[in-house]
Amino acid sequence: MLTAFARAFKTPDLRKKLLFTLGIMVLFRLGAHVPVPGVDYRNVQTCMDQAKSGMGLFGLVNMFSGGALLQITIFALGIMPYITASIILQLLTVVIPRLEALKKEGQSGQAKITQYTRYLTVALAILQGTGLVATASNGALFGNCTVGNQIVPDKSVFTTAIMVITMTAGTALIMWLGELITDRGIGNGMSILMFTSIAAGFPGALWAIKMQGKLMDGWLEFGLVILCGLAMVALVVFVEQAQRRIPVQYAKRMIGRRSYGGTSTYIPLKVNQAGVIPVIFASSLLYIPALLVQFTGSKADWANWVQANLVKGDHPIYMVTYFLLIVFFAFFYVAISFNPEEVADNMKKYGGFIPGIRAGRPTAEYLSYVLNRITWPGSLYLGLIALVPTVALVTLNANQNFPFGGTSILIIVGVGLETVKQIESQLQQRNYEGFLR
Repeated sequence: MLTAFARAFKTPDLRKKLLFTLGIMVLFRLGAHVPVPGVDYRNVQTCMDQAKSGMGLFGLVNMFSGGALLQITIFALGIMPYITASIILQLLTVVIPRLEALKKEGQSGQAKITQYTRYLTVALAILQGTGLVATASNGALFGNCTVGNQIVPDKSVFTTAIMVITMTAGTALIMWLGELITDRGIGNGMSILMFTSIAAGFPGALWAIKMQGKLMDGWLEFGLVILCGLAMVALVVFVEQAQRRIPVQYAKRMIGRRSYGGTSTYIPLKVNQAGVIPVIFASSLLYIPALLVQFTGSKADWANWVQANLVKGDHPIYMVTYFLLIVFFAFFYVAISFNPEEVADNMKKYGGFIPGIRAGRPTAEYLSYVLNRITWPGSLYLGLIALVPTVALVTLNANQNFPFGGTSILIIVGVGLETVKQIESQLQQRNYEGFLR
């Protein structure tokens, strides 16, 4: 990986793309420290200092925003509205025939879906910004802070509207920056910005573990966490690269005097076909009961049960529910994102077949059988990786956003692998020596 970056910096046009990407990342991090107008920054810092190690209900969103959410900056909403909009449209593609038709139209249809994603992102940003401002105004953003209800001194409608508009504009600016990286930089822009947000919290989280450690002034715990992190990265890279290759052969066809086909290829089915989506789904779904209790202020039996069992990440019921939800959403997402019947029909249309399997329905059944078999280890792997922060919470007294585990490590390794592959492919295009040397 380091060799690929070193070679890329020696290539003039790739060096410009890398420097442009780094510049956008720096600009993105600067925006994460500019407070929203109408917020008392001193009171926010006071509440941040008084906050416990866990970030509570807003921990996941705060991680995706690079810590900007709880500081109520112009980039407080981060990339989450765009992620949510993309997932919603991807799910609706299976349900709405119009979106399914657009998806099959190729580049023009994808451009239309991207436009719908932008509109939905702005709408979700307005909704989430309003919720964040309302939460900050009534003091619920920091539960036990003494000045929590003084974070927004002026609670007028005009100030609230200005804050919501500023956060929505910040989300739109993040979308634009991501598209700039995609067009003029290296890699997928939104993924790069997500990587930047999560990686920005690593130094602080590691140093907090060192400060809380008791053995050898905290350096022993710090070293153990680093070793655990390297092992986690190796495991994630191994599983993310693992795939089941289904061999496919294409029969020869004579068109005029020319022969076409007769080639052999394969269908790569990844072990973790769903990626990080099941973890995000499960985390979001588990937040809903606690959010209902927080905003309604109910003291009923169900509310007390939720507070006791579904708020603390180290509770056995929370851990088991979280694990089962991840396994369920892994199968659910794979079922809607990969259609064996469509793949089988396309193979049959172009004369392709799997050796030993008849074309058509038997091929679809075989693909579905293999996909279900490899999804089981993939879903169990996702569930175990997601529980690493909980184990660290118990053993090392770390916060629930432990850096090496769960959503953070999956996204960072996934984006890193994707970016390195793109750099290597562009290097190969520019340094191709041909058949004769």
